[in-house]
Amino acid sequence: MDIFVCHFPSRSGGQRESEPARIEAATLLKNKVDSLFIHREKAHIVIMGDFNDHPTNKSLSQTLGAKSIRSPLRKKHLYNLFHHRTKEPEFGSYKYQGKWDPLDQFIISGNLFMEENPIQVKNNEAHIFKADFLLEDDDRYYGKKPYRTNVGPRYIGGFSDHLPIYIDLILNYL
Repeated sequence: MDIFVCHFPSRSGGQRESEPARIEAATLLKNKVDSLFIHREKAHIVIMGDFNDHPTNKSLSQTLGAKSIRSPLRKKHLYNLFHHRTKEPEFGSYKYQGKWDPLDQFIISGNLFMEENPIQVKNNEAHIFKADFLLEDDDRYYGKKPYRTNVGPRYIGGFSDHLPIYIDLILNYL
């Protein structure tokens, strides 16, 4: 299994202005993934991290080529496990100006969805861990928001400005 843990460049300065840096990171990642697809018949690829882009943004959907799991499944393609959920209100791992966004994602090779494969993603889904202790009241907007470690330079004792994500893998080795 090949696991890539990514933290793509931030959106600081604006999404449009910073997009070329994330496209560059996605291009590098795509080259590594394509190499694995060439050299391994059954590539087991898991890509995860803070992409600072939505699943439908150019860096992930076009440059990396990560499709929705509702697309036809093929072994040597990449699938974003949150792509099909982007229009759900209140769905995301990061809250910015009152809106939840799925900036943290799992992208998986199609081989991990195949029933005959000894490693599979359980129920073909990823999850966002939204435990109460990771959240605090969002007084400015509404509802809850991640309980951050810092607000600017001030330490407030929380965990992160992003919520954790996870997948369950099924291992069927005999």
